[in-house]
Amino acid sequence: MTLQHFMNEAISPWMRKEGPDSDIVLSSRIRLARNFANVAYPIVADPSQLEEIRSFFKEKYEGKSFGAYKNFAFLSIRDLTVIEKRVLVEKHLISPLLAKHSESAAALISENEQVSLMINEEDHIRLQLYVPGFQLSEALQQAFEIDDWLEEKINYAFDEKRGYLTSCPTNVGTGMRASVMMHLPALVVTKQINRMLPAINQLGLVVRGIYGEGSEAQGNIFQISNQITLGKPEADIVADLQSVVKQLIEYERYAREQLIKQLGVQLEDRIYRSYGVLEYARIIESQEAAACLSNVRLGIDLGLIKNISRNILNELMILTQPGFLQQYAKKTLNANERDQLRASLIRQRLQLEQ
Repeated sequence: MTLQHFMNEAISPWMRKEGPDSDIVLSSRIRLARNFANVAYPIVADPSQLEEIRSFFKEKYEGKSFGAYKNFAFLSIRDLTVIEKRVLVEKHLISPLLAKHSESAAALISENEQVSLMINEEDHIRLQLYVPGFQLSEALQQAFEIDDWLEEKINYAFDEKRGYLTSCPTNVGTGMRASVMMHLPALVVTKQINRMLPAINQLGLVVRGIYGEGSEAQGNIFQISNQITLGKPEADIVADLQSVVKQLIEYERYAREQLIKQLGVQLEDRIYRSYGVLEYARIIESQEAAACLSNVRLGIDLGLIKNISRNILNELMILTQPGFLQQYAKKTLNANERDQLRASLIRQRLQLEQ
């Protein structure tokens, strides 16, 4: 498995499948933070210690498979170009933080891109697993199985009272972040999202943008995840998150029904205008593209637009990001050049569907 395998396609293989409630929930993710016992954490570790960990993963896991997760590719961050690192971030295969830790940082990524292990990020190991749609419990079970597979060769830093020990105190305990990526255009249009976000935060959950901490909610896509990792077992944390997500799904569906009743042709006009922009624009900025793609996806979910698959919208949301545009062009582009190429790629991709 080579780096080029991950560079060629904007949409990961697992994203082509639809899961439960996939009209609203794009994906479910489980992330586990783990550290080696008796080894300093990355934030204070000696460079030679981090290099030993990097070498350990390359030797033990490169090319290996576990169950449905085949042929793990080992990527050294220091060997990647700026654009290659950005593409991996845009595909959610590595975090922005890992991309900055170039010297001893690495990633192990399964062939189907559903599982990635980030090595020497904030912790020695950040295991993340994605599944399509709303399947948090299934994702948790699969992540546990991979975690057990790793623990056959690794002695984790673990305390009987505190649980898994991590660099950041907020991750101590389960070391788990469970999250869902949700498309909530109707709640945004009706402004109901503004009163819901504070309530969600009060429940011990956090709402972020598509690329996690510090990112904006482009294209009406929000990431909902747990904040509490200590004092509750993983299954209870997931159950709490599931309960809130189910309510958000109900609210979003009801809001969509009300939009259709109240706006009628105005809603259709908004959707088809966005479709027209995507189909004919010669220059389009990332924010405008994300907003138009969100409207068109809503049109698909409501049955107003029938000639475009939902997967194409998922693909374009990633394909039109700055890293992917420059990877496609095989060179660094300025903002105006990216806006022109973004418009061109969207037009080409939509024409393939017609």
